Amino acid sequence: MSKTSEKDTSFIKKLTGNRLFLPIVCLVVVLLINLIKTPTFFAISINNGVLYGYIIDVINRASELVILAVGMTLVTAASGGQDISVGAVMAVAGAVCCQILSGGEVSVNEFANPLVLAIVVALIVAGICGAFNGLLVSYFNIQPMVATLILYTAGRGIAQLVTGGQITYVRVGTYQAIGGYIGGSPVSTPIFLAIITVVVVYLVLKHTALGLYIECVGINGSASRLVGLNSKMIKFLTYVICGVLAGIAGIAASGRIYSADANNIGLNLEMDAILAVALGGNALGGGKFSLMGSVIGAYTIQALTTTLYAMNVSADQLPVYKAIVVIVIVVLQSPVFQKFLAERKAKKAVAVEGGQK
Repeated sequence: MSKTSEKDTSFIKKLTGNRLFLPIVCLVVVLLINLIKTPTFFAISINNGVLYGYIIDVINRASELVILAVGMTLVTAASGGQDISVGAVMAVAGAVCCQILSGGEVSVNEFANPLVLAIVVALIVAGICGAFNGLLVSYFNIQPMVATLILYTAGRGIAQLVTGGQITYVRVGTYQAIGGYIGGSPVSTPIFLAIITVVVVYLVLKHTALGLYIECVGINGSASRLVGLNSKMIKFLTYVICGVLAGIAGIAASGRIYSADANNIGLNLEMDAILAVALGGNALGGGKFSLMGSVIGAYTIQALTTTLYAMNVSADQLPVYKAIVVIVIVVLQSPVFQKFLAERKAKKAVAVEGGQK
């Protein structure tokens, strides 16, 4: 084999061996399907100073999911389980924020309390929800999905109690800007929130030992304790972070509809967040993780949703088609399937060498 061929083979192996390779391929495939179905899918226009287009809508609508996927990635990596309460925590955060801003009224046209106060309190409450989940998982050793099932079930009821069973409307431009547009910006605010969240968490993981600690605890919690790591506290911290990020997503979702709708804010987004983590090439059993993989997975899920809507699939049928596609993608990324492909390649290479001799 020539040196050029060896370099090409080495490059292909490095490329296909990269953790982000399959997530990116999956995203590209979904986008290409959109392009075939809708030739103007990548067309972008500006109307009234705002960017419009299918691809812009995908990026915009995926913002809350991206934020949730970041928190879900950390929880999954540290505890080897998933937080299925993030959608309900979104509803709680939105309810608390709107209730403070409205002063207990059903509908207001001006703030009853400062916006900053409402946001801070809502995030604190979301963090407390995350701390509750983290306490059950890390200190009481309850399986993550069972522990978070409590808030998954009761969270929306708590949000209803906060708002008195009403949909609280905050018809103030400043609050609507959180889910809409700030000033003359052509890009919606949730997109900026998603970018800021990803950048901040990435920098924290990159410039501190937190990312390494999370991976160590996820791979082997007992061994981590032996080398001096407080595995319980690290797990607990990831759930608190996940709760706070769910609160940010909840406030953004509430700002989009300038109200607290406890029944619909974050509905089923916890499942999409888990799928985003899986599509990002992360092991759902914990350990090593890829933050960017989960972000790509989130955009893949939203692009898939857009594709299905463009094919006139109803909202009721959407989960069925989405599940089928996601199962295929996850199987393609599974270690068993990858091992099967590697064995096939090895047998083929041996056969080719035998034929040449």
